[in-house]
Amino acid sequence: MITYLRNVSPSVLDGTALLRLDFNTKDDWRMRAVIPTVKFLLDAGVTIVVVSHRGRPSGGSLVNGVPTGFPSDLHLRKDAAKLSALIGRRVAFIDHFRFPEIKERVAASPHGSVFLLDNLRFMPGEERNDPKFARQLASLADFYVNDAFAVSHRANASVVAVTDLLPSYGGLELQDEIEGLSRAIMAPVHPVVLILGGAKASDKLGVVRRFRSRADTFLLGGGSANSILALRGIDVKESLRETDPKVLAALKPLARNPKVVLPADLVWGRGKDAGKILDLGPRTQKLFAARIAAARTIVWSGPLGFIERAPYANASIAVARAIGRNKKAFSLTGGGETVMFLKKYGLDKGFSFISTGGGAMLDFLAGEKLPGIVALGKQRMRPRTKKRNARSVA
Repeated sequence: MITYLRNVSPSVLDGTALLRLDFNTKDDWRMRAVIPTVKFLLDAGVTIVVVSHRGRPSGGSLVNGVPTGFPSDLHLRKDAAKLSALIGRRVAFIDHFRFPEIKERVAASPHGSVFLLDNLRFMPGEERNDPKFARQLASLADFYVNDAFAVSHRANASVVAVTDLLPSYGGLELQDEIEGLSRAIMAPVHPVVLILGGAKASDKLGVVRRFRSRADTFLLGGGSANSILALRGIDVKESLRETDPKVLAALKPLARNPKVVLPADLVWGRGKDAGKILDLGPRTQKLFAARIAAARTIVWSGPLGFIERAPYANASIAVARAIGRNKKAFSLTGGGETVMFLKKYGLDKGFSFISTGGGAMLDFLAGEKLPGIVALGKQRMRPRTKKRNARSVA
């Protein structure tokens, strides 16, 4: 069983928290989602060492513990400034990985101090789930909190191995993720409608299998629809679709499934985009909106068109608006691309729950065991009773 911060009295939390967050988005929406956890820990008077990542760094190296030669936009200094503004407290950015020095600095700081380490993926041990690197991280803190659902499907050192070394908790946002996504799986209210878009149908196969008997309708757009249309013998020309024979074989049952609703009309590109399906037409938008209006549980993953260009965002906008109008349904979505799109058009408030995860959300809905969640459930250590001196943030 996972022990969540929400179920713990702040009075038992002592010392320093190693807090795993995920800032891997173009704006700060994931950061904003975890502010309640940060404030919970600060209210308990603990010091916080935040660890996170951005992108997939390559081409750099460590020189005396300092990340050198990596793209500048993958460093987290700006994230420290953003987090500081959101919590109204200074966040000290640590631009090196000399752990003995970091440990001394944290230990000497007033209670309630907040630190942010640079991009964990600059360290090769992070993605290898290296126990040695996990021990270095664990040396900085007295207990660990995972509030990074979006990366909990990765067996990384800061997500999995570290839980063997410190008393570990699930953060407030992580608890909301698990409870919100579970609502769509355990006892969904029918009719259940799944809306599947995005570039790759293969990413959605696990969810389709899990919801084969749970869902009443599958509405398909994007590369998912193109792949099924091609399997049904429709010429999609140069449109984005699956071509891997193994993936196509796995998609054949979906192509025959009577619950699947495919586009009734399509929007084709022009000029250099001629021969490509880039959006769904007005008849399809009305067809999908009618199914959504009757739904009581709605899950949406992936845009339905080439939303990077405004003329091809119409179907995704229409679907989001239809979901917002249905006040009787429990609706959820997630994934960076979809969420950023919704926020751009001010449509995010129409959903009951928005997951901070993309791949993690899909894996969870598909019934996969997320390594970070499993690790939290297995650990047995618990924080010590609070004992601290009078040192505190001025």
